[in-house]
Amino acid sequence: MNIFFKILCFVFFLFTTTASFAEDTKIKIGVLAPLSGENSALGKQIISSIRMALIDIDDDDIEIYPKDTKSDPNIALRSALELEKLGVTLVIGPVFYENLLYLNEIENITFLSLTNKTLNLPKNIISSGINSTSQLNTIKKFLKLNKIKKTIFLIPNLNYDLEIRKGIKDSKLRFFKKYNYDIEPTKLTKQIEKITNYEIRKQNLLDEILRVENSDDSNKEKIIETLKKRYTLGNLKFDSVIIADFDESLKSVITSLLYTDVSPKEKYIITLNQWFDESLLKETSTQPIYYPSINKKNYDEFILKFSKKFDFKPNHLSLLSYDLIGLIYYLSLKSGPQEIGKSFKTKSTFKGKMGIFEIKDNKINHQLNFYEINKGKLKEIF
Repeated sequence: MNIFFKILCFVFFLFTTTASFAEDTKIKIGVLAPLSGENSALGKQIISSIRMALIDIDDDDIEIYPKDTKSDPNIALRSALELEKLGVTLVIGPVFYENLLYLNEIENITFLSLTNKTLNLPKNIISSGINSTSQLNTIKKFLKLNKIKKTIFLIPNLNYDLEIRKGIKDSKLRFFKKYNYDIEPTKLTKQIEKITNYEIRKQNLLDEILRVENSDDSNKEKIIETLKKRYTLGNLKFDSVIIADFDESLKSVITSLLYTDVSPKEKYIITLNQWFDESLLKETSTQPIYYPSINKKNYDEFILKFSKKFDFKPNHLSLLSYDLIGLIYYLSLKSGPQEIGKSFKTKSTFKGKMGIFEIKDNKINHQLNFYEINKGKLKEIF
């Protein structure tokens, strides 16, 4: 009986040890996304991209635990607490910065938020979006390559202006002058006129025409004819403009620059990541335009693959989610499943579809490409 008891104990020990070992090798990843409510389509894209990443990795040791946030910080907290009870220590999400509000209460979980905002993040949250520092570091490289010395920086009076200022500080980007502007069209035009000294330059032209008319120059009629083809006269004090804006608001700023006789053909017009907005290709009068972004070839390949598999087109957050699964898997192989969370607290690099990631100071910086839109075509500069 004693021998039988010892054998039984040994079998029990072997079983529990094996089960415990199997549990330790599992990579548990939580996902906080809006699976219902007004942003549910976005949540569906994120889950689909994660599914696609799991198929590509093909490792049964990865387990995914999706939870709904309904784009509500209170529900995000409740779902995160449920994930904590399941033993999850690493979570992709939430998507929106506002949903991070209460997650500092859960110290046992590291959250890889899809936001690109980096201000005032709790220690357990890592921003993984394309942040302003990553974009401005890339712009800084372009300015250096082209020996651009006098840049003015235009920042809209919107809710992300503090993020831009932080990006300027982190990237140590130097510029000639910085201006904030109002996005309301009438106010915007007046502000751009002032920034570009439009009235003075316009008056300079009128004064020069009058001077030539009153001169004894034998070619004055030809000179006057040439001057009248111009809108202003006088040099601008800058050689490039960085516009921290998007969509129609960006187009309004560039149009105002054109109105004040600032031509993209004479001054570099640079903006932030536009995610390959095709409408910019049609605006030939405002070209060339330059901006940083992710690897276009990889992005197109991902969209094609995703669309074929799920029969709908993904957005950029889907690609980011896909890459985060790859990053987590890479770190698990490097440091072990139980140490992944700690890996996000130390400096590390990883090459994904979006490009090269660098984990540092509770955020993921991206080494971006740089693009030019000119004559209706997109060209990669570097």
